[in-house]
Amino acid sequence: MPAMDFYKQISDNKRMTVLLFLAFFILIGLLAGIISILLGGLNVYGFTYFTIFGILIILFALISYYSCDSIVTFVSGAKEADKKKFNQLYNIVEEMCIASGLPKPRVFVIEDSAINAFATGRDPQHAVVCVTTGCLSRLNREELQGVIAHELSHVKNYDIRTMTIATVLVGIAVMLSDFILRFAFYSKGNSDSKDSRLFIVLIVVAIILALLTPLIANLIKLAVSRKREFVADAGSAEMTRNPLALASALEKISKDTEPLEAANKATAHLYISDPLKNNKGLWLKNMFSTHPPVSERISLLKGMSN
Repeated sequence: MPAMDFYKQISDNKRMTVLLFLAFFILIGLLAGIISILLGGLNVYGFTYFTIFGILIILFALISYYSCDSIVTFVSGAKEADKKKFNQLYNIVEEMCIASGLPKPRVFVIEDSAINAFATGRDPQHAVVCVTTGCLSRLNREELQGVIAHELSHVKNYDIRTMTIATVLVGIAVMLSDFILRFAFYSKGNSDSKDSRLFIVLIVVAIILALLTPLIANLIKLAVSRKREFVADAGSAEMTRNPLALASALEKISKDTEPLEAANKATAHLYISDPLKNNKGLWLKNMFSTHPPVSERISLLKGMSN
């Protein structure tokens, strides 16, 4: 198995977190500035709309960040796993936590026959690992162990923090760009709106920026997500000392054509494999895919066993 510097990966993830913050806050600041100008600059109490939007954005980001595990499990329809009913699952999680030196995360289950799993939370002390009932019924113990180790690798490498921040900031950027688009179309049909050339130019710029923002933001998020899947696969192999277990699980997942009903575009990147089953191998679709091709991941894992 090729040696990997996981400490360097953790450091890189933390650096990527800072870069994501800077990039998205610049983008969000630009969008908020445009909204401020379009709305007329000052509020009754002397606060600019930019300041108001800034405060609201920071509050929204902080709430989302500190409650991300609850938000994701709620949106996914996940329930905390009963220790008696899911005894084997808890045993595997505990084994892998001992192997990785991680604190035990909260364990959740989604009632769905599709095979999938995800991890979320802001750090290893506030992590959640979730699997579908399809995972539990259709994977053997070694395969399930490989899947759990993959998710715990995301926790250990702080991938969950990076992707949580990316998701929150993308959501804010899309929300602001949608507001600009709606305002622009409303203003175009309103004869009482400002009709100066500057305002018209600003509207055009706002529309272009609003159209490009979701695309750029999501491309950044998806590229970051794809890279982390390879590292988490390697982390699983190191944790279990059995790369073929995860390779076998991924083979079963790749043959499972059933999409996960509870998944959506906002949470798809969190799962071990694309829950929406959108990855058809085409260049354009791969560009917008949340995950690298499963065949590549299986090939690399099989290579680690040689």
